[in-house]
Amino acid sequence: MKAVVLAAGKGERLRPLTDDRPKPILKVANKPIIEYILENLDPFVDEFIIIVKYMKEKIIETLGDEFHGKPITYVSQVEEEGTAKAIYSAKDYIEEEEFFAINGDIYFEQEAIRGLLHVYKKTKANAALVVKKFDDLSQLGMVKTEGGYVREIVEKPGNVGGLANLGIYIFNPDVFEFIERTQESERGEYEITDTINLMISDGRKVAYFEYSGFWSDIGRPWDLLEVNEYILKTKLKHDIRGTVEEGATIIPPVEIGEGTVVRSGSYIIGPVKIGKNCRIGPNCFIRPYTSIGDNCHIGNAVEIKNSIIMDNSNAPHLNYVGDSIVGENTNLGAGTITANLRHDNRTIKVEIKGKLEDSGRRKLGAIIGHNVKTGINVTIYPGRKIGSGALVGPGVIVDKNIPPNVLVVAKQEKIVKEI
Repeated sequence: MKAVVLAAGKGERLRPLTDDRPKPILKVANKPIIEYILENLDPFVDEFIIIVKYMKEKIIETLGDEFHGKPITYVSQVEEEGTAKAIYSAKDYIEEEEFFAINGDIYFEQEAIRGLLHVYKKTKANAALVVKKFDDLSQLGMVKTEGGYVREIVEKPGNVGGLANLGIYIFNPDVFEFIERTQESERGEYEITDTINLMISDGRKVAYFEYSGFWSDIGRPWDLLEVNEYILKTKLKHDIRGTVEEGATIIPPVEIGEGTVVRSGSYIIGPVKIGKNCRIGPNCFIRPYTSIGDNCHIGNAVEIKNSIIMDNSNAPHLNYVGDSIVGENTNLGAGTITANLRHDNRTIKVEIKGKLEDSGRRKLGAIIGHNVKTGINVTIYPGRKIGSGALVGPGVIVDKNIPPNVLVVAKQEKIVKEI
């Protein structure tokens, strides 16, 4: 059985983290999102077909030509947009057999795949999908059911509760015929949910598996923090492979990679994951639900809490990083501070594609892109973004988003008087 993984999207809502890379390879708990998907599929398939488009070379470079010994075939998406056309791109690579189709930007547990396959075989349906109950379906597709089968899928029905479509499917090859008949949606895309509705109208059976585990559609920066926290809370094992100096305190579970040195005076409360070849401390405080990538430096008088620090980045001295995401190859100058709480304790809003969206989080710090450098004493307001490649000068107060590849300096007036 083959698995088709949809990884062609730009991930614009995750900018600046996707300024220079597709979102399926963004790392959560030090591993690319797409690898979690492949791991869940691995016991049930013998080949992976990955649909690519935006910066496809970076996905190919990240995954290579096989995963756990099973071949990966990369297929460029056809010109039209949408999930239906993305799946249709794999038509020539699917023989007369059923196949999985999975969105490449979601996190879920393997139980979803196992349950879906069981229901599909038991019902002998033409297709099957995974659903989960939510109280608010305003950003999801509502799945209406009847007699153990799907009756209709309604996209974004508003603030109502019900079963949501999770973007995890099994199809038989007949689906390609229905994709050819699918019309463009109001969004200007060809949606696989419209295809499924066509199948149902034609009398085909579409079964469903109701999943009760953790699931996240990783569409916005704070979703990365949510998934990171879940993985560290439920999956992390205490494993020290680096060097911990006398005088450092490690409260399990903490994972420390090979070549990493934790210097005296460091205080780490798990769950925390630290990659390879990092320099930690001396005298730093790393709090729960923090993941730190490879080749990072967390130095003296630095506190990090509930954050993602990606590979090759540094918070070397006198920094506070709370509820934040720091991209790769980024350096925070001495005294750079992220604020993560409003004075009025209201939830924090973030600009997404030109519009303010409520994150629903009372605490949310900065979203800092890749290859960013900040000067000394930079202050960053809650929920603000700094674009990849930006240089932020000393003393700047980041109260508005900073675009990528710019230099920002503080205009300073001085008064000099004789004394």
